[in-house]
Amino acid sequence: MSSEKSFVHEGNLGSRRLRDLGLTILGTPLEVVLQEFQRELSACGVTKVRPHFYLSTEWGVPFDTISIAIPFYLVRVDLTDFHAERGLVEGGGPSDILRYLRHEMGHVVNYAYRLYERPEWTNQFGDINLPYEEEYRPKAFSPQYVDHLPGWYAQKHPDEDWAETFAVWMTPGLNWRERYMRRPALAKLEYCDRVMAELREREPLTTAEDPDEDVASLESTLDEHYRAYALDKMEVPADLEEALLTIFGEPGKEPPTTPRRAAMLIRRLERTISADVYRWTGWFPERARHLLRELSELAEKRNMTYAEARETAVTVALTTFITALAMSRLHDAAT
Repeated sequence: MSSEKSFVHEGNLGSRRLRDLGLTILGTPLEVVLQEFQRELSACGVTKVRPHFYLSTEWGVPFDTISIAIPFYLVRVDLTDFHAERGLVEGGGPSDILRYLRHEMGHVVNYAYRLYERPEWTNQFGDINLPYEEEYRPKAFSPQYVDHLPGWYAQKHPDEDWAETFAVWMTPGLNWRERYMRRPALAKLEYCDRVMAELREREPLTTAEDPDEDVASLESTLDEHYRAYALDKMEVPADLEEALLTIFGEPGKEPPTTPRRAAMLIRRLERTISADVYRWTGWFPERARHLLRELSELAEKRNMTYAEARETAVTVALTTFITALAMSRLHDAAT
């Protein structure tokens, strides 16, 4: 998000230790976004608990603290680009960063006031001690939950259900009563509204900061960080080549008059498809990207092409295939 002259060419960037990058929020465009967020908090009456912000490896709030971890790659353009080649950028611009901040603030409020200990909170959202599953099978458009972050994230865990509900509640200009009218999720929003009115003048029970994985203390290099956080490579379907032939056609059979390389199209669509599939299914974008890279390599090896006039059709077919596989994998993980 910044254009500092101290940028390191990507060829050397991966060998730099995270702690040695000298990363800070001060003086960056991220600081301006955080100032806007503080104004949002004041506008909705959240004045007694103010979060501590710090840079870490991903979004999050350490349990029973008021510290919001922000991905380090959001403070510099070169780091954002470096991350984008390896994963999904969560916070692609000020409005998206604010969206994530509202969600994380839900966790802060929950922990600061220990709302999760209240029987009514448990009745609305569930037991916070339930296992936290990384892979979950969401029900798209379920009226039981609000929709804020991608992947139907409220369905992941009771703590996330509350955080998503809080985020919708505090979103400026959003008439949540109208949007969620006649949906069961409205009861959760009304509960949030009552609780926040009650807490308006109440001091928090917890003010601990205790940041986890502060980027200033991390010894790993960027390359080591991304290797450590990379998901295990998923098992690639055995009939992957057959699927590609269905999408692009048999190589050499009725060659297109204006041929385009299938591998190049797959690489070009990698970010978009993985992000969209995550948005609508909750399937890890890293898994989709791994699969798309396998498809690209296979298409390159088989010298697959398609007619320029069919680009829209093959794009739809490719997206549908990845989505179908995502839904199948999520179903398997949940059973």
